[in-house]
Amino acid sequence: MKKYVGTCLAVLVLLLSGCLLERGNNANVESSNRVQEDHKQQEQDQSNKDKLKEAEKEPNTETEIATIEEYYPLKENVRYVYEGQGNEYASYVVHIDYISDQKVQQRIDNGGTVIARIVEIKDGKLVETYSREEAYYRENLLNTGSGDEEVLLMEPLKEETTWKLNDSSVRTITNLSAEVSTPAGDYEAIEVSTEGPHGKTLDYYVKGIGLVHSVFHSKGTEVSSSLSKIEEDVPFIQTVSFFFPNINDDQMYYRNREVSFQTNDITRIMLEKAYKENVPDKLSSVLTKNMKINSLYLNQDNNLYIDLNQAFLTELVAGSGVEAMILQSVVNTFGHYYGVEKVLLSIDNKPYSSGHISMNKGEFFTVTSIDGAIKLQ
Repeated sequence: MKKYVGTCLAVLVLLLSGCLLERGNNANVESSNRVQEDHKQQEQDQSNKDKLKEAEKEPNTETEIATIEEYYPLKENVRYVYEGQGNEYASYVVHIDYISDQKVQQRIDNGGTVIARIVEIKDGKLVETYSREEAYYRENLLNTGSGDEEVLLMEPLKEETTWKLNDSSVRTITNLSAEVSTPAGDYEAIEVSTEGPHGKTLDYYVKGIGLVHSVFHSKGTEVSSSLSKIEEDVPFIQTVSFFFPNINDDQMYYRNREVSFQTNDITRIMLEKAYKENVPDKLSSVLTKNMKINSLYLNQDNNLYIDLNQAFLTELVAGSGVEAMILQSVVNTFGHYYGVEKVLLSIDNKPYSSGHISMNKGEFFTVTSIDGAIKLQ
């Protein structure tokens, strides 16, 4: 009996030992699996962090591609001053007369002449669409086109981008990070090289500024223009001669006045306003409060066309002699401003006609010399 009980106890111990061993083995397996899973998760997390760091280091080519708008910003009321070497006309000043959408009209004064230049950003190109010399007057030419366009800069803004000009010159982007020094500062610029029959030109454009330096090489000579300073929020100031009649001595007088223009100011409105203000003592006013200039423009025939409103006739209470002097004052003021010899005056788009003076269709008034007038201080 004791032997039987001992044997049963032995068997029970073995069975219990086996169960405990199996449970222990299962626990170890589960623990091992958890460790492996935790290790894999840590590896995955680290991998994700590494990928994120690499992504931050790599440039985003979709957002970092440079555009012409970045390298040639169109800004209002800005004055750019360039210092020149190698030629008396290499120094110049640029004012911004008009801006509309992606077009800008620049006033370039090099001391020898004033150039009105239209530059437009279109179809991934910076294009000069129009240029007129001797543009001493101020007139909106944004919608004027000559058909003879010149591409100044072209996308994509990368090295070896190349295009041909109308004169067979070849223009190429030759450097995206050229170092250039100017009186205004040191810059990293896009270098554009133009090879032509008369020499080689290098132009440098800086992001957020525009053209900062140009240099022309030809047969051992070098002419350069470098940005000296940029003045923001400044108007363009012009001196204008305003003519007035003196009915007491039958003499014509004139006074020079500075007229301030902001970008996109309408010239006829600004000149009309200035003409009505500060009339010299003892001289007759030319434009009364209700008189308006409907239109003012230089025509293709190089004659000036001025259209006045009906109030010019209804409020012009004067004899024929005074009326003639008032008309001559208008003709001289605007004729000298535009630098023309003939002016056509109309009233609401009809030939000028009053009780004293009547003009035929297409008949012009003649601008008289300023030497025949008396200057007022």
